[in-house]
Amino acid sequence: MDSPSSVRVDAWIWAVRLTKTRSAGATACRAGHVRVNGERAKPAQAVRIGDEVRLRVAGFDRVVEVRRLIAKRVGADVAAECLIDRSPPLPTPAERQVVAVRDRGAGRPTKRERRDIERLRGR
Repeated sequence: MDSPSSVRVDAWIWAVRLTKTRSAGATACRAGHVRVNGERAKPAQAVRIGDEVRLRVAGFDRVVEVRRLIAKRVGADVAAECLIDRSPPLPTPAERQVVAVRDRGAGRPTKRERRDIERLRGR
Protein backbone atom coordinates (compact mmCIF):
# COMPACT_ATOMS: atom_id res chain seq x y z
CA MET A 1 0.00 0.00 0.00
CA ASP A 2 1.39 3.39 -0.99
CA SER A 3 1.49 5.93 1.82
CA PRO A 4 0.59 9.54 0.96
CA SER A 5 3.24 12.27 1.04
CA SER A 6 1.03 14.49 3.23
CA VAL A 7 -2.24 14.28 5.17
CA ARG A 8 -4.62 16.93 6.52
CA VAL A 9 -3.75 17.80 10.13
CA ASP A 10 -7.33 17.38 11.40
CA ALA A 11 -7.55 13.91 9.83
CA TRP A 12 -4.16 12.88 11.20
CA ILE A 13 -4.80 13.92 14.81
CA TRP A 14 -8.12 12.04 14.63
CA ALA A 15 -6.53 8.96 13.03
CA VAL A 16 -3.83 8.70 15.73
CA ARG A 17 -6.48 9.17 18.45
CA LEU A 18 -5.49 12.59 19.77
CA THR A 19 -9.11 13.74 19.27
CA LYS A 20 -12.32 11.71 19.40
CA THR A 21 -13.71 12.89 16.08
CA ARG A 22 -12.38 14.53 12.95
CA SER A 23 -14.73 17.46 13.44
CA ALA A 24 -13.33 17.90 16.96
CA GLY A 25 -9.87 18.04 15.38
CA ALA A 26 -11.04 20.66 12.90
CA THR A 27 -12.65 22.69 15.70
CA ALA A 28 -9.42 22.54 17.71
CA CYS A 29 -7.51 23.82 14.65
CA ARG A 30 -9.95 26.68 14.11
CA ALA A 31 -9.72 27.61 17.81
CA GLY A 32 -5.92 27.83 17.59
CA HIS A 33 -5.23 24.78 19.77
CA VAL A 34 -3.19 22.98 17.10
CA ARG A 35 0.28 24.06 15.96
CA VAL A 36 2.42 22.41 13.32
CA ASN A 37 6.14 23.23 13.61
CA GLY A 38 5.29 26.20 15.85
CA GLU A 39 2.76 27.77 13.47
CA ARG A 40 -1.01 27.84 13.97
CA ALA A 41 -2.62 25.20 11.82
CA LYS A 42 -5.82 25.36 9.80
CA PRO A 43 -7.75 22.08 9.50
CA ALA A 44 -6.64 21.46 5.90
CA GLN A 45 -2.96 22.14 6.53
CA ALA A 46 -0.76 19.27 5.42
CA VAL A 47 1.48 17.38 7.83
CA ARG A 48 4.50 15.42 6.71
CA ILE A 49 6.80 12.91 8.35
CA GLY A 50 9.06 14.64 10.87
CA ASP A 51 6.68 17.53 11.64
CA GLU A 52 6.04 18.50 15.26
CA VAL A 53 2.34 18.77 16.15
CA ARG A 54 1.25 20.51 19.37
CA LEU A 55 -2.32 19.99 20.53
CA ARG A 56 -3.84 21.66 23.58
CA VAL A 57 -6.05 19.10 25.35
CA ALA A 58 -7.79 19.74 28.69
CA GLY A 59 -5.48 22.66 29.47
CA PHE A 60 -2.26 20.75 28.77
CA ASP A 61 -0.09 20.52 25.65
CA ARG A 62 0.44 17.23 23.82
CA VAL A 63 3.62 17.42 21.75
CA VAL A 64 4.03 14.67 19.16
CA GLU A 65 6.27 14.08 16.18
CA VAL A 66 4.79 12.62 13.01
CA ARG A 67 6.43 9.28 12.36
CA ARG A 68 4.01 7.80 9.83
CA LEU A 69 1.13 9.30 7.85
CA ILE A 70 -2.33 7.78 8.05
CA ALA A 71 -5.63 9.29 6.98
CA LYS A 72 -8.02 6.63 8.29
CA ARG A 73 -8.56 5.66 11.91
CA VAL A 74 -6.81 2.41 12.83
CA GLY A 75 -6.29 0.30 15.93
CA ALA A 76 -4.65 1.86 18.98
CA ASP A 77 -1.46 -0.20 18.66
CA VAL A 78 -0.99 0.84 15.01
CA ALA A 79 -1.85 4.47 15.85
CA ALA A 80 0.81 4.50 18.60
CA GLU A 81 3.44 3.57 15.99
CA CYS A 82 2.53 6.63 13.88
CA LEU A 83 3.79 9.19 16.39
CA ILE A 84 6.54 9.86 18.89
CA ASP A 85 5.13 11.43 22.06
CA ARG A 86 7.38 14.23 23.33
CA SER A 87 4.83 15.73 25.74
CA PRO A 88 6.08 17.11 29.05
CA PRO A 89 4.87 15.15 32.07
CA LEU A 90 1.51 16.20 33.50
CA PRO A 91 1.63 18.04 36.83
CA THR A 92 0.87 16.01 39.92
CA PRO A 93 -2.49 16.52 41.64
CA ALA A 94 -0.71 18.45 44.40
CA GLU A 95 0.75 20.88 41.84
CA ARG A 96 -2.65 21.37 40.19
CA GLN A 97 -4.28 22.45 43.45
CA VAL A 98 -2.40 25.75 43.57
CA VAL A 99 -5.63 27.57 42.75
CA ALA A 100 -7.09 30.15 45.06
CA VAL A 101 -10.58 29.13 46.13
CA ARG A 102 -12.97 31.69 47.55
CA ASP A 103 -16.17 30.96 49.38
CA ARG A 104 -19.30 31.50 47.34
CA GLY A 105 -20.85 34.85 48.14
CA ALA A 106 -17.69 36.21 49.78
CA GLY A 107 -17.75 39.24 47.51
CA ARG A 108 -14.80 40.95 45.88
CA PRO A 109 -11.38 40.18 47.33
CA THR A 110 -9.75 42.89 49.37
CA LYS A 111 -6.46 44.38 48.24
CA ARG A 112 -4.54 42.09 50.60
CA GLU A 113 -6.45 39.01 49.42
CA ARG A 114 -5.87 39.94 45.78
CA ARG A 115 -2.12 40.29 46.39
CA ASP A 116 -2.09 36.92 48.16
CA ILE A 117 -3.90 35.34 45.19
CA GLU A 118 -1.43 36.89 42.73
CA ARG A 119 1.51 35.68 44.84
CA LEU A 120 0.01 32.18 44.93
CA ARG A 121 -0.32 32.17 41.14
CA GLY A 122 3.31 33.25 40.76
CA ARG A 123 2.67 36.60 39.14
